Amino acid sequence: MTLDLALFLVLSLVAIASALGMLLSRNAVYSALFLVLNFVTVAVFYLLLGAPFIAMAQITVYAGAIMVLFLFVIMLLGTEDLPKSQVLPWQRPLAIVLSVLLAAEATYLLVTKARPAGDVLQPEASVNTMDNLRQLGNLLFTDYLLPFEVVSILLLVAMVGAIILTKKEKGARQ
Repeated sequence: MTLDLALFLVLSLVAIASALGMLLSRNAVYSALFLVLNFVTVAVFYLLLGAPFIAMAQITVYAGAIMVLFLFVIMLLGTEDLPKSQVLPWQRPLAIVLSVLLAAEATYLLVTKARPAGDVLQPEASVNTMDNLRQLGNLLFTDYLLPFEVVSILLLVAMVGAIILTKKEKGARQ
């Protein structure tokens, strides 16, 4: 067993545990912190694949900027503890059926389609050059400018919508 494989196995367990902690936590702040841990493990996966730029972008954009924004909104609105929700009788069986279908599909795809196609990593000299970063920046702000701006507007609308949904009237606070 190589060091890369051992690190991958440990990180995959941490990623799965943090994802489950995020989903099962009743405290919104803890859920956000579990999500940060998940983002960091994904960034280390990118480092293992030889993509340091994407790893640093993952940490900077997701674990840094967006999660700070989410934590700020959670603490500003005072919704740290999630209220007990009423569960409809058909939700739990439907969730179980869909989870089993997803697990079966993932197993089928792993068994039938997952075949090694050669070396995934390219030589180090061609991966980490300034030309690649320059090309990525040019593509992001020329060909993909509209999707980039749509995502930023979508995040802004989601934050404003969360504030409006939890806002209480001035008379109701007293």
